[in-house]
Amino acid sequence: MILSDYFKSKKDIMWDYAKQCGVETAVVRLPEDKDFDITDFSHWKTVYKRFEDFGIKPVVIEPLPNELHDHIKTGDEKRDECIEKAIKMFEYMDKLDIRTICFNFMAHVGWTRTTDSIVERGGALVTGFDLDDYKPSDNVITAKRLWDNYEYFIKAAIPYAEKYGIKLALHPDDPPLEKLGNVERIMISYENIKKAISIVDSPNLGVTMCQATYLMMGEDLYDVIPKLADKIFFVHFRNAVGNKYKFNETFHDNGLIDMADIMRLYKKHNVDVPIRVDHVPLMAGEKQELAGYTALGRLYAIGYLKGILESV
Repeated sequence: MILSDYFKSKKDIMWDYAKQCGVETAVVRLPEDKDFDITDFSHWKTVYKRFEDFGIKPVVIEPLPNELHDHIKTGDEKRDECIEKAIKMFEYMDKLDIRTICFNFMAHVGWTRTTDSIVERGGALVTGFDLDDYKPSDNVITAKRLWDNYEYFIKAAIPYAEKYGIKLALHPDDPPLEKLGNVERIMISYENIKKAISIVDSPNLGVTMCQATYLMMGEDLYDVIPKLADKIFFVHFRNAVGNKYKFNETFHDNGLIDMADIMRLYKKHNVDVPIRVDHVPLMAGEKQELAGYTALGRLYAIGYLKGILESV
């Protein structure tokens, strides 16, 4: 596995912490402001050089920027323009040797939690979801529309992903429910994910194995990881307890998944891809800016992951 971490595109304290932990590759969130033009290669080079000068190599873009992806998922009047910009991204990624992009197909409602203050071990706080507490938006989209929009995007994008050597890693819906209010969801089971990555027969279309999301689907990781092994392009190393209707994150060593044993499973099936920790607890002394992405929890999780990687 390739030990990575999730980085904002402008330096913050987590850059230092990650490098001090021995992380050498980056999963990069591109800037989402008016000063960054996704179609201007010079802007990409500026971001890339920031990482290069710091001694960390970008290897994954996550996510496909919302300014493009939101229109692609809903299939609105800007869809074709946004697909063209996404294809231009592939060209730039190729020039910079960034080979993977993580994308999802959650329209209107992305990954969702109803609380960020569930008490975990020692008083640490974690995020959670409870369908009974979810407050739906006014948005509406059907599963059929989503499948149509997904197929349209994939058939347009994959020829260029193949041309430029870019791997598209599909992330499942989180939580993996059929509906959130009147917003239907489709990437909610192994069978649906299998269907999605089979719409075109391409070595460049695969999955992000967000292992706790697959667990919340009710899937058996010891069944789906071997079945998807050659299509796993990226791993979110994450643990949780509960089910898709009511669950919460945990410390990485305190959930339903035996994390060391799952790493042995990846190794057994020759999964050797970028891996990063995800959704960490808020620990004592920290302030929460973005739930699940605080610094001390990441330090603990990266060290835990690194230890498992070395032992396996």
